[in-house]
Formats: sequence, structure tokens, C-alpha cells
Amino acid sequence: MTQPSEHRYPCDQCGAQLRYAPGQTSLTCQHCGNVQALPEVAAKTRARALIEHDLKRGLRDDLPDAASFDVRTVHCTSCGALIELLGTSHATECPFCASPVVLDSDPQRLIKPQALVPFQLTEGQARNAMTDWLGNLWFAPNSLVEYARKGRALSGVYVPHWTFDASTYSRYVGQRGVHYYETRTVTVNVNGKSEQRQEQVRKTRWYPASGQVARDFDDVVVLGATSLPRVLAERLEPWDLGALQPYSPDYLAGFQAEGYTVSLADADRQAKEHMSQVIVGDVRQDIGGDDQRVNSVDTDWSAETFKHILLPVWMAAYKYNGKSYRFLVNGQTGEVQGERPWSVWKIAFAAILAAIVAAGLFYVHEKGGFR
Repeated sequence: MTQPSEHRYPCDQCGAQLRYAPGQTSLTCQHCGNVQALPEVAAKTRARALIEHDLKRGLRDDLPDAASFDVRTVHCTSCGALIELLGTSHATECPFCASPVVLDSDPQRLIKPQALVPFQLTEGQARNAMTDWLGNLWFAPNSLVEYARKGRALSGVYVPHWTFDASTYSRYVGQRGVHYYETRTVTVNVNGKSEQRQEQVRKTRWYPASGQVARDFDDVVVLGATSLPRVLAERLEPWDLGALQPYSPDYLAGFQAEGYTVSLADADRQAKEHMSQVIVGDVRQDIGGDDQRVNSVDTDWSAETFKHILLPVWMAAYKYNGKSYRFLVNGQTGEVQGERPWSVWKIAFAAILAAIVAAGLFYVHEKGGFR
């Protein structure tokens, strides 16, 4: 196995290490402030880098050699993250759960990212977004908001994702429901007396339905990491994939990158589940009527391709009462999602206050009500 190349970014003025400046096309020296521009990517090179791989070849592990590379990684035994290491470092802290991690023994062979969305938010902007979000949480511990305001630095991580394209043609069998109304007489109790009234009852007539629908899918995004809760990662969407840039380690300077732990085959299954739900929606619309029953859908899949991309996420891990909580900030849009602890004292105080208010209202009521 070939050894991974080292990517170092020395400042041409002082020799210190450079860091990618979010929202810019430059690397910035944290020591002297020198700014060095990233090399421009020609339009043809960019277009070639964003061309999707053939899915069938990927699933057969039959991609060209240039589509893969060897990566030095650290594996977090606490949350399962696979973190890529650049430079000569051999240990770090897991940005997902704040556990210490050390270098794995051998490099891993992974499908190379074809593109990434560069960070647009600085750490300060991400921290402000997270602080505002936490400040709006009811019954959150005060220490949580204080942590967000004055805590350790957020970790900027490029999180692996897969995107899938496909053309689909589906044949379906189902039923179309048409509502109609019948009048019936019912007996109701009014002031202790029985009265008969008429009411409209809705019923449905069902008719057989069959047909075909077709849809092209473009860039269905699937999380490529098991270290993050899928529901939280999906809530960071949408991403503007029009901002994708050809993969270059220059963008990783000063950040971390996670290797994918969701295989291409598993990601393909998740993408097809999503596409199938969309297709069922198309079928229901094609059936029409007031209601629909979908008995079967048979789909032909063609022109299936995929990309491996990296998306920017600012992360913070916070430990409260021995448990880790994670907060995520979309490094492109500023959308915030996270897990949250509850303050037992705040909940107890609110419960006591509610009981006092209820008791006061009951007392007033018993004394003759408000005047």
C-alpha cells in the first residue's frame, strides 16, 4: 500500500502553518497574518472533478486507481468516528464526542472525495449562531449557555457525504378513491331530551388504477458517517451544492476531515429508500381522486451515478452529568442543530411555580371568583 502524502502549508513570510480562511479563497497565517491565495481551478478541471462515478463500478470495487487514496486515520472507540489526519500529528480529540483518540496503525484505502463545499462561516460566526440557538432552549442548564459563550474552540470538520443520481421508470397498480356523502338520521341528547337529527356521512368508492411514472433524481444526499445522529445531520440541510469545489487538501488546512464509515452500498440503499418514497408520492398524484391506495410499484433504475463529497460542519461536544451532547452548525448556512440536556432544577422550579399558580386560582375560585 502506498503511503499517504504529507500536506503542509508553511507561510512564505514566517514559516508558520497556514489555515484556510472561511468564505475566502485564501490561506491565512495565524502567526503573522499573511494571506496566500489558493490556486485557481480552471473551469474544465472543475467540471471534470465534479463528474459522477458509475454506481455499478463503485459497488463492484472497480473504480479507477485515481478514484481512491490512502489516508492516515484515527478511530474513535467511543462514537465510531473515523478522523483523517493531515501533517505529522498522531493524536487528537474527537470533535464528535470530545474523547481522546490516537493514530491507527495503518493507512486506510478510501474512495477519494471528488469535491467539497468550503467553509463559509468563521468559528466566531458559528459560535454566535450556536449561542443564540442555545439561548432559546427552555429548561437548558445555565452552564450550557455559558459553555457556548466561553467554552473551548469549536471544531471545524469536513463531514463525508454521498450524492446519488438516477433515472427511474415505475409501473404501479393501485386504487383511486372518490368521496361521496350519504344522509343518515341520528339521535342526540339535547338538554336531557332525545332529538333526531340528520347528518352527512362521508364514504369512499374505490376504482382500480394502474399506470407509469418517471422521474430523474439529481444529487440525493446521504450522510457518510455513523458518528453523527442521522436525524441531526439531515436537519442541517439544505446544502447549496452549486458551491462545490474540486477536492483539494488546501481547503483542509486548519480543519479536520472525517473518513466515511457508511459504505457506498449502505448509502445507496438509503438513497433508494428516499427516492422510492418520492416515487410513491408521484404515483399517488398520478392516481388522482380524493384518496389513493398503492398496491405495488415496480421501478427500473438506470443512469445511476454517485459522488463522494465533504460538507463543512462546525461542532462542539459538551459533557453534562457524565453524558456527552453534540451541537452542529452548518458551516455554509449557519443552521444549528444539536442534542440538549435538561436542567432538573429549572424543571422542578417551573413545576412548583405552576402548582402555586394553580393553587392560587383554585383559592380565588372557591372564594367567589374574580371581581
